[in-house]
Amino acid sequence: MLAEKRILLIIGGGIAAYKSLELIRRLQERGAQVTPVLTRGGEQFVTPLSVSALAGHKVHRDLFDLTDEAEMGHIQLSRSADLVVVAPATADLMAKMAGGLADDLASTLLLATDTPVLLAPAMNVRMWAHPATARNRAQLEQDGITFVGPNDGAMACGEFGPGRMAEPAEIVAAVAAQFAAGPLVGKRIIVTSGPTHEPIDPVRYIANRSSGAQGTAIAAALAALGAQVVFVTGPAEVAPPQGVEVVAVETAQQMLVAVEVALPADAGVFAAAVADWRVASASDRKLKKSHDGLPKLEFAENPDILKTVSRMGAGRPGLVVGFAAETNDVIENATAKRARKGCDWIVANDVSPATGIMGGTENAVTLITDAGNEEWPRMGKAAVAERLAQRIAAALAG
Repeated sequence: MLAEKRILLIIGGGIAAYKSLELIRRLQERGAQVTPVLTRGGEQFVTPLSVSALAGHKVHRDLFDLTDEAEMGHIQLSRSADLVVVAPATADLMAKMAGGLADDLASTLLLATDTPVLLAPAMNVRMWAHPATARNRAQLEQDGITFVGPNDGAMACGEFGPGRMAEPAEIVAAVAAQFAAGPLVGKRIIVTSGPTHEPIDPVRYIANRSSGAQGTAIAAALAALGAQVVFVTGPAEVAPPQGVEVVAVETAQQMLVAVEVALPADAGVFAAAVADWRVASASDRKLKKSHDGLPKLEFAENPDILKTVSRMGAGRPGLVVGFAAETNDVIENATAKRARKGCDWIVANDVSPATGIMGGTENAVTLITDAGNEEWPRMGKAAVAERLAQRIAAALAG
């Protein structure tokens, strides 16, 4: 899969640096040649000897190495690779890249390279959420840098949330996607998937029966065609696909924020079954039975993610695809939804209990566009995803 591909691996200074050792092994298993660069911070977590032993190559560490620099080694390193991978990519490294700084070997290589760069960020959740990091990420994406992760999870510092480096298998899948030859190479696509959970109290929530299987299949199919996929998923039953950037959320409000952060994009596929309502004031304590009768819940309308993106004007994806899961008058309701939301396409399906589609393995959809209605036969959800991905590729190519 990666036979003879030359990977320049820059290991930044974070606790996640220990994962770089497994990453080297996994890349080599797939035929890649890995040349390691270890920052001063990275040396605090993994040793040059361990990195060199696994990579089978000299570890490059110093910008002013007399032997290397007699031959302008940093220029050769930066341009002899097929792909530069930074794992972990710390907040400091991202800031240097965004600002064009070059005060050590890693940042100099990144400024001097003319090959694609893939970042696997890893940092404290508050650092990842900081406006400065968000600005730096936006600048780097505008510069053509691609990202894998970060994931949600427990941090070494004891906090929990986004900022955990993607697992080595996810990074390898993202590396493979960089070399994929497909019609969506260079395209960035947001896919939403799964249900949302709207809290009533700490133990109860409003949800629906969506498994997330169709959205997951769509994300995988788009990635297989070479797209850079940002997969924004609620708490789905199925695992997210590999080779995509996963953003896990719980509520509709969180999903909207994640989508807005992921923009700009060439296309958006909004397959998530977002709850229409939430409890206006969720209790911070478990609601109890009482002699006064049932608790009274006041509801508020959730943000309309599809409508928000479809009508946003500047920054709107070139193609916006919505889903309409209906139980009656499917085509009429879906057509009206498309007009009401302002999206380009609607994928309509009948999810009434008799169909077995909601939470099942098959789907039967009608694609509604300006050109009319296109009814597809019932097929597996993976087949639906592949067909939709091909249609998206054709639309973006046109």
